[in-house]
Amino acid sequence: MGFVAGAARIGAVLAIVLTAACRTGHNYVDPAGPRYAGGDAADPVVDGGVTTLRVVTFNIEHAREIESATALLRDDPDLRHADVILLQEMDAPGVRRIALELALEYVYYPAIYHFREGNDFGNAILSRWPIVDDEKIVLPYVALATGIQRIAAAATLCVAGSAVRVYSIHLGTLAEILPGERRSQLRAVLADAADHARVIVGGDLNDADVGRVASAGGFDWPTRRGRRTATLGRWDHIFSRGLVPATGESTGTVLDNRGSSDHRPVWTVLSLDRDGDTAAERCDAGAITGRPFKPLAMRR
Repeated sequence: MGFVAGAARIGAVLAIVLTAACRTGHNYVDPAGPRYAGGDAADPVVDGGVTTLRVVTFNIEHAREIESATALLRDDPDLRHADVILLQEMDAPGVRRIALELALEYVYYPAIYHFREGNDFGNAILSRWPIVDDEKIVLPYVALATGIQRIAAAATLCVAGSAVRVYSIHLGTLAEILPGERRSQLRAVLADAADHARVIVGGDLNDADVGRVASAGGFDWPTRRGRRTATLGRWDHIFSRGLVPATGESTGTVLDNRGSSDHRPVWTVLSLDRDGDTAAERCDAGAITGRPFKPLAMRR
């Protein structure tokens, strides 16, 4: 073996060793789980043929300040009575507590077990409407330095008899992957959404511009403008397709998060007109009574 080839081999081995030493956590790469779900939402009241959805996305920094975050979601005038809440950096106990406090159904998929924090780290969807289907989408690209592999939580909601596909996403950070790789992560979610007529995508993009991918793909971007949601910029967003912004003030950012996170929650109100639904776009929540919503055992 020549000197150059040998040096390259040694360098590659050292890189692998250093990467392993810096691993942030253990990835949950099985698409089936771990999965946690439950809750008991009251049936929302529908007035006429038009239904509105108040959608909130909030990264609650490693689920550290759950009590403060729960109070914020419960009491803030722009967040309370949300119909759909998308959470990131959550663990199962934190998701369950918020869902029970707000009387919402939930599904939660952790992406990793975080070594430093000593708990799981992942995405959740909470809903006032029945969750009739859900899955985990393992996103492309693993962070070289930390070994983190991101996921998206997906759920289909039965909203007043119409199916709405919802995603809670958390893309790789600036230190983990390149901008083009973050765009590919978002494209993976949009590819899953391609067969659904009504779609909501929201979460922490870790990027101010990656939302252009959704916009170019035919999604509305109601949260595009506004104040910073994190230290380095406006990273938290909501996109939609097949729904329209409600009349009046329909989008905003809660500037005072009461110390509950290093991110600020973002909200928008969308209108769903059920007239003209095709058979594929209709759903019957009663048909899925008794679906398996028992938590799976944690696997590490």
